[in-house]
Amino acid sequence: MRDLEKFHGVIPAFYACYDDEGNVSPERVRAFTRYLIESGVKGAYVGGSSGECIYQTVADRKLVLENVVDEAKGRLTIIAHVACNSTKESMELARHAESLGVDAIAAIPPIYFRLPEHAIAKYWNDISSAAPNTDFIIYNIPQLAGVALTPSLLKEMLKNPRVIGVKNSSMPIQDIQTFKSIAGKDSVVFNGPDEQFIGGLLMGADGGIGGTYSAMPGLFLKMHELYKTGTPANLELAREIQYAVNDIIAGLCSCKGQMYAVIKETLRINHNLNIGGVAAPFANLFPEDMEKVQAVAKLIRDTEAKYL
Repeated sequence: MRDLEKFHGVIPAFYACYDDEGNVSPERVRAFTRYLIESGVKGAYVGGSSGECIYQTVADRKLVLENVVDEAKGRLTIIAHVACNSTKESMELARHAESLGVDAIAAIPPIYFRLPEHAIAKYWNDISSAAPNTDFIIYNIPQLAGVALTPSLLKEMLKNPRVIGVKNSSMPIQDIQTFKSIAGKDSVVFNGPDEQFIGGLLMGADGGIGGTYSAMPGLFLKMHELYKTGTPANLELAREIQYAVNDIIAGLCSCKGQMYAVIKETLRINHNLNIGGVAAPFANLFPEDMEKVQAVAKLIRDTEAKYL
């Protein structure tokens, strides 16, 4: 039997960490890894959307993962997102991730061209074949990838014994139930949309992987703790926190600069953690953003003070 328990819980998506010249900074990667360990989260999802993967080179992505794994030293469950549009480069990243001993690899489908399901399955299976001793997680994010995971495609992928489940970032919450029902008990399904963390758990998600978790890890950990107790009072409190978190997320998305640039600045303000800006063509913060950034950073602090 697989050890799926290591995937259960709150797993933040790892942010890209750059120096002041915009290059990947091993030192800042390590500092951010330590921050996650100290926050008490279950793991880190490295090299995904929040890691700005499509704007990084293969060498950049290897450098990030190497430093996360070396700094974590087994204290975090590490899932490495390895997809590139090129199968060859994706397989290279999969081999590299396995060589580092990550807990699982993950991949979105190929983007831009709308490929048929048999081609997507071959792409994922080719990637998985490059890491034959590592679990594989399908990353379903149709609003960005342009193609959705279907029940028929999931059933085809489950013929691969390394496939253990789905990171589901589609907005219909019923998809979690559908994928969990198809994959069965010996599987793991993650809730992706941060705004429906509690709803995803109630629909059967085993945990969550989210792009805003690291801005406020304590709030997501608190919601998860309240959910696990299952009492009506605690579930009501969890819903109240979810509403508050959603107000914070709205603030993080309210600036001219890209959301990850806003999040990174809140980490600098609230935790004195500098992990740089964002990679072009993402927009870094504009001077007129700073009042909103200060306000959302304060909202995070006030919400944490209220509920933690």
